[in-house]
Formats: sequence, structure tokens, C-alpha cells
Amino acid sequence: MQDNVRTLIVPPGDTALLKYVRIYADDRGESHFDVHNVPMTMKEFAPPAAPLAVSAPEAASSFVLIQLPVAWGGDEPHPSPSRQMVYCLSGSFKITVSDGEARSFQAGDGLLLADTNGKGHVTEVTSSIPVNCVMITVL
Repeated sequence: MQDNVRTLIVPPGDTALLKYVRIYADDRGESHFDVHNVPMTMKEFAPPAAPLAVSAPEAASSFVLIQLPVAWGGDEPHPSPSRQMVYCLSGSFKITVSDGEARSFQAGDGLLLADTNGKGHVTEVTSSIPVNCVMITVL
């Protein structure tokens, strides 16, 4: 079963975890999926607005918006050109890593592409609408 979590409820004063999927390459260059947990704590983030769940800051250098057309798919596996946090804004796609595991992603899902070397992954649009994503280069 896939573990793509998009919702989170944090009671005031409590800490909870938000999950995202990561693709990484092992020492042999094989790419795999795993799940990372991000601690979220209720904080006054934008006073006077009510407190909300916030993670610790992460360094980033730039972002791009991409659009993958319907039926788009790469035939050749490729590593990510840099460590990128991807958030799907619309549509859906499937990624297959070099170990053969495939996972599907849709609007609201977050994914860290950390397979900057090795055999890489293949991406395929599975929705009847284009996929729009924001890709944030993380340091």
C-alpha cells in the first residue's frame, strides 16, 4: 500500500508528523522509495492569524513550475538534476524507480527527488489532464 499522506490534524499545543515520499539512490546506484516524517508544531506563524502547524525551515535556492502534457512519459530512466521537492498541483502521474517499484502521485502529494546519481526513475502521466507541479531546489 502506498503511503502518500496529504492531510494532517494537529491539536493545539501538540506535535504531529507530515509524511512525504522520497526517491534516493543507494551505494550501487539503484533507486528506491521511502517515506520521511516531518515534525509539525502548532505555532503563531503569521500573527494575528490563528496558530497553525509549521515545520522547521529548510534551505532552498529556486523553484520552477512545470507542466507535463497528457500521455507524457519518459522512456529512459534518469536521475534528478538536483535535489528537488516536488508538489503536484493538478493531474496525476506514476514514477517507477530502478528497483521496479512504482507509486502514483496526484494533486496534493509531495515528493523529494534525491536520486541525483545512479540509475534514476521513469515518470509517466496517468491523468486525462496535464500535470502541473512546482519543483523547489533544496540545498
